[in-house]
Amino acid sequence: MRTSRPARVGQYTALLAYLVFLAFPFLWLVSTAFKPPRELGSLHPTWIPEDPTLANFRQAFDEQPLLHAALNSLLAALGAAVIAVLIATPMAYVVARRRTWLAKAVTGWVVVSQAFPFVLLIIPLFLVLKNLRMINSVPGLVLVYVVWSLPFALWMLAGYVRAVPPELEEAAAVDGAGRVRTLVSVTAPLLAPGIVATALFAFITAWNEFFFALVLLKTPEKQTLPVVLTHFIGAEGVADLGPLAAAAFLATLPSLVVFALIQRRITGGMLTGAVKS
Repeated sequence: MRTSRPARVGQYTALLAYLVFLAFPFLWLVSTAFKPPRELGSLHPTWIPEDPTLANFRQAFDEQPLLHAALNSLLAALGAAVIAVLIATPMAYVVARRRTWLAKAVTGWVVVSQAFPFVLLIIPLFLVLKNLRMINSVPGLVLVYVVWSLPFALWMLAGYVRAVPPELEEAAAVDGAGRVRTLVSVTAPLLAPGIVATALFAFITAWNEFFFALVLLKTPEKQTLPVVLTHFIGAEGVADLGPLAAAAFLATLPSLVVFALIQRRITGGMLTGAVKS
């Protein structure tokens, strides 16, 4: 049944309003990053800066080690994404294909683990990392990010595995392919969009994470970008708004660039490679 014209107009209007709602904070952040101090203190702020300037960016780089902090965040985010995907992919396949009590227990653990707040986890994690002598280190932070993102990554990939028809694996077995050959040549290509989406989730989660990095990283040269951004806020809670907006804008760009580069892979056909060449 075709949707009526008024219904379509209402749907597009609601979608446009939702997009404006999502884009408003980012657009305002970009506008603030290019405003001079005179406009930042104006009682009548405008969307477009009247006298745009790059002084906020220069001041941000002069006041804080943004590049070094961004490198720490990049190492932590990439490490967490790669390790989480490598661990979650085989686990997700077993959970999705084996209908056993263990698979059900793992699924239950995934659901329950997402209910734990950060505060309950930080003390056990701190003690474990202290015994491993990984406090105040980027590898220790990567380990924490992997533990934190692994349950959701496992749950997410299990859904992609269930979407792959088992008949394709059975057909490959009939053609003489072994278990490993079937997984590599048939199942893995079909899971590529799910693996990319899961890696993107783990990367963005680690890139934006603040609480664990604040507690576990003590020395300035080890701190990640979200922690360094708080240095633009003074002791009395007064923010240096221009440089803070400029630094926050730069901190947002990597996530947007990564998503733009791989969004076609995420939305690509799930059955790519299913046809035998």
